[in-house]
This record gives sequence, structure tokens and C-alpha cells, in this order.
Amino acid sequence: MTTEQLTTQALEARIDVAALGEQLLGRWADIRKQARALSGSEAVRGIPGLSMDEHRERVLSQLHDLVDAKAVHRAFPKRLGGEDNHGGSIASFEELVTADPSLQIKAGVQWGLFGSAVLHLGTEEHQDKWLPGIMNMEIPGAFAMTEIGHGSDVASIGTTATYDPDTQEFSINTPFKAAWKEYLGNAGLHGKAAVVFAQLITAGVNHGVHAFYVDIRDGNGFLPGVGGEDDGLKGGLNGIDNGRLHFTDVRIARTNLLNRYGDVAIDGTYSSPIHSPGRRFFTMLGTLVQGRVSLDGAATSASKIALQIAVTYGNQRRQFNATSDTVEETLMDYQRHQRRLLIRLARTYAASFAHEELLEKFDGVFSGATDTDADRQDLETLAAALKSLSTWDALDTLQEAREACGGAGFIGENRLTALRADLDVYVTFEGDNNVLLQLVGKRLLTDYGQEFRQFNAGVMARYVVKQAENVALHRTGLRSVAQFVADTGDERKSANFFKETANQRALLTDRIKTMVAQIADEMRGVDPKDRAAGAAVFNENQNALIAAARAHGELLRWEAFTTALEKTTDAGTRTVLTWLRDVYALCLIEENLGWYLMNGRLSMQRARTLPGYINILLARLRPHAQDLVDAFGYGPEHLRAAIIADDRESKRQDEAQEYYRRLRASADTPVDEKVLIAREKAAKKAAQQGSKKKK
Repeated sequence: MTTEQLTTQALEARIDVAALGEQLLGRWADIRKQARALSGSEAVRGIPGLSMDEHRERVLSQLHDLVDAKAVHRAFPKRLGGEDNHGGSIASFEELVTADPSLQIKAGVQWGLFGSAVLHLGTEEHQDKWLPGIMNMEIPGAFAMTEIGHGSDVASIGTTATYDPDTQEFSINTPFKAAWKEYLGNAGLHGKAAVVFAQLITAGVNHGVHAFYVDIRDGNGFLPGVGGEDDGLKGGLNGIDNGRLHFTDVRIARTNLLNRYGDVAIDGTYSSPIHSPGRRFFTMLGTLVQGRVSLDGAATSASKIALQIAVTYGNQRRQFNATSDTVEETLMDYQRHQRRLLIRLARTYAASFAHEELLEKFDGVFSGATDTDADRQDLETLAAALKSLSTWDALDTLQEAREACGGAGFIGENRLTALRADLDVYVTFEGDNNVLLQLVGKRLLTDYGQEFRQFNAGVMARYVVKQAENVALHRTGLRSVAQFVADTGDERKSANFFKETANQRALLTDRIKTMVAQIADEMRGVDPKDRAAGAAVFNENQNALIAAARAHGELLRWEAFTTALEKTTDAGTRTVLTWLRDVYALCLIEENLGWYLMNGRLSMQRARTLPGYINILLARLRPHAQDLVDAFGYGPEHLRAAIIADDRESKRQDEAQEYYRRLRASADTPVDEKVLIAREKAAKKAAQQGSKKKK
């Protein structure tokens, strides 16, 4: 298909930008709009160039502005002035990243971690006592879980809370420096209290990690037994006073134990509604999954901002005379620029649709509408997978957008470098991404094992035979041969294969199933009693497991995108979004083309046609790039990249073109040296030819 035909086909489709924008806003559209209006206001948006101390004080004052705007109460109980609206609360919170990531995270510490710990781990008595002060900022607080020596491995933290029945108090202690609580927002300066996670010890028995409400400061500084340090200047998020805390025989009342899942009686007797210590621990941590849910949404929003800036700039900035001596090409017309931005745009759309499904799942669990053990496990797995992908993707997208804007993207006023610095830590807090994906991978292995336990001997025998047949089919290349014969002589057949929804699903799903099956086969022969051997085999397959988990997250995104297509009623919008979904799927396959070839899933013929077909799709999408980013709905007050994301660049280009047009039309136009040389060569050639004729 020629370039002209592609352009004609692309222009025949039209995007309903307003309708697509509403679809992207999702179920909590009205709340998102309110949050965006607030985030775009001068009162809460960030100011570039502030010192660390100035930034901290501004963000602290902005938390009070959020309280005054009633922007922080939605997740809390109605009896305390809240709305019991868990999904709406997260949707609102995510939009704060457009104002200032420091504000978003400090708000998240105060109400999403510190406040939510009291809400979800405490009883009504705890809620009534502390939540009003937490909600209105009378009690700024820290969430003291992470330790210097143990980050992702929360079960192994060293801080202890030992119960003394004589005084009916817990004694909080950090017995060594590796047990100091670290990287805590509000701990460095502003926090008056903290929810401290510690090993609960009573009557000589350690009952594992529990949460305790601990006062840490008054007007004169740290309370007796509490110590700490300020983390100082960081690589980003310097509006937050991160710091570390330690405790030496800090005495708190027995009733300061947040005891929804574990309680200690006056005499020191421990009780819990959950008998299994392991299940109890994961249930307590599961109530705090909203941090990962919100980071997934915030990171996706940051990617949207970066792409709206970069695509707008790419549609205005001109560079090089590729097709004309007088008019330069816009950056977005170059295939490489399309590869840089439109592929990431497809990925961000997939992330956005997947996040909306995650948010609905979260709201269902926390509202009680769909709150079973299976639902909570699904939510935790989904949040771990999507948070990992979106936070990594945000860093990649912000960096590529910065580069795509050239030197202009590096200017602080244009915001991309600051966003990149602030989003950097998202990949390691609320769970290091690699650790989270390992949890997802273990869930995949568990589900795989459960399928087998349901099979009887006859089914298992048939499965073994079928697996052997599949291995033979792939390893001998018979499937690839069949693909080659089917596609011979017509690249369109290969392209048609790739654009079929069922084929995309099959290729993405088959890779995950095969990878998980291979890992399970490696581990199946290990004696469960031999911990060392089991750990060694697991370690040998750890990288493959994380790769399978990542592929699972990518498939979840693809499924969400495909579901969103079914809900898109406007025909033109659906056509363009289908091309965008196809780009997302086919780029995933292209990234892992070696696997598909080595495992016999694709023939060389089909593999060769894949990059070319992706380029065709990108050419179709190019006329719609601006509409696709405009549908994100962010205005200048959110982008705050005036030099490159409004019409200034377009005006500069128009001014330059008009200048050269007038210059060409004037008698004063200087002659280009290259033109002069060409004229001299032509004159010399003509003279030589004339000389030959005379002879």
C-alpha cells in the first residue's frame, strides 16, 4: 500500500475526541474532573526551582488546602464526614500527580497510608479517636513499615513490640540500626504520630508483624525514647520530609495496638480471628494494597502528560528538507519519531484501560460488593503486576519524551526532567518492582499447580501425550512450515494473521503458559522437604519467572484494551483505537520475536513481515496522534510546558517560513553557495559541449 493510500485510509477515520476523553475518565469521571480542576489551580500546583525547605513548607500548606477543598475525605466512613467511596478516593488522589508529585505522595502518606492503616487495621474505637485529626491535618503522621535492613521482606523486620501485663503497655524497641524505620514521609519534620509495624511479642511468643499507633512528636520535638534523622535532599520528591525513626523502650497503651486482626488481652493472652499466622500477615498487608493501585494510576497519568507534551511538540517542530526545498518536515512525519512516541502512546492507552479495571476491582473489594478471599488475591496480583509495569513505563516514556523534545525538553520550565526525577522512586516504593513481579510469578505457578490437582489419571495421561505432541510440533518446525506454506507469495496474508484478535491473544497467552509450564517442570522434581535444593532450583528460574509475570501483566493490559474497544460506540474512534491496540500487541511480539522463532510459534516469513506491518499501522495512526493525546484531557494548567506544549512552537515555525517566503520573493535574496556551484558546473559543461560541436 502506498503512502498516499495509507494517508487516505487514515484520514477517512475520525476520532470523537470528547467521547474518547469521557471513556478514558472511566467510572469516576466527575470526581476526576473535580480533582483536575483543583490540581490545575495555582494554590496546589508546583513551582519550579524552590529550595528543599521552601518546597516542604509549600506542600505542607497545600495539604491543608486539600482539606479545605474536601478532597481527602472520600475513602473515610460517612459517620466521620467521609463518603465510603474507595474507588473515587483513589481516582481523585491519582490526579494530584499533575499538580506536583511531592504533593501527591505526601497526601498519600497522610491519608492513603497513615490514615488508611488506622481505618483498615483498627476498630471503630481507633477510628473515632484518631481519624478526625488525621483527616483534618491536626495529626500529621508517618507510615513506619520499611526498615533499613528489610524493605520488601516485611515479615522479617526487626522492630519489636513487647507486652508488659503489669503496666498494660507495649514497649517499642529497635534493637539494632538495621531495624531503624527508613524513607518515611512526614518522619523527617512534620509527623506527630506514626503507625509502627513491629513484631508483637507477648508471654514469650512472637505472633509476627502487627501495627501500633505511636505518638512521636509534640511541640518541643521528639518524645522520650523516640529518635530520628532527616533524609535531606533526594533525587526527587523534595517537597516531602522523608526521614528515619528509631525507638528505645517507647511505652504505649495496650489499646494502641490496631487490633482488627490480632488482639492482646489485659493478661497478655493473644487472640486473632485468623488462626494461620501466614494468612493473618498477608491479610493485614492486603488491606494496604491501595498504595500500589494509586501508584499504577499516577504513573500512567505521568506518561499521559509526557506524551501530550511530546506529541504536541512533534506536530509543530519542523526539521530538515526531506520532500521540499522550501518547507521542512514536522518531526511526527518521520517514521523513527512515530516509533518513539506512538508505540509508547499505544502502551499508555493499554495501561489506562487496565488501570480502570484495577480500580473497579479495588472498589469492589473495599466496598464489600465483591470481597472474598479469591477477590482479594486477584486484586493483590493485579495491583502488583500493573504497578510494576506502569512505573517502569513512566520512566521510559518521560525519558523518551524528553529526548524527543530535544534541548527544549531539558529546560526546567518544561517539566519533563522534574517529572522524571520525581517518578524515579515509584519503581521501588510500595514494593520493589522485581519483587512484586516475583509474587505475580508465584501466583501463576500456584494456579498452574491447582489445575493439575484437579485432573484425574486419565486426563493427566492425555495431557502428557498432548504436551509431547506440541513439543514435537514446535521443535521440528512443522508449525512454522505450515505458516510459511499458508503465507507464501502474499505478505498480506501474514499481516492479516497478525491483525486478528484471536491470533494476538493466542500468541500472547501461549508464551506465558509455555514459560510457566517450563518453570513448573523444572521445579516439579524437587523434594519439598529439601529446602536448599528447592531454593536453588527456584533461583535458577527466578529471571524466567519474573519475565513470565511481566508478560502476564502485558496480557492483562491487552485484554483490557480489547474490552474497551467493545465499549467504544463511535465507529471512527473504534477503528483508530483498534489500530492502536494492534500496535501494542504486535510490538510486544516484536520485542520477543526471538522467543517466538526459537520456540517455533512463528515462521521466518511471518516474522519478517511484522516490523513492516507495524510501520503501516503507525502511518495510519500518525494523522490521529494529536487527537489521541488531546483525549487525555490535560490543559495548559496541568502540562505546564509552555515553551513546547502550546502554540508557541507553531508560531515560531510559521514566522520562520514567512520570513524565508518573503526573502525568496525579494530582489535581495542571497544566492545559496550550492546553487552557485551548480550553475558554474552547468555553465562549464555547456561550454565544453559547445567546444566539442565546433570541433
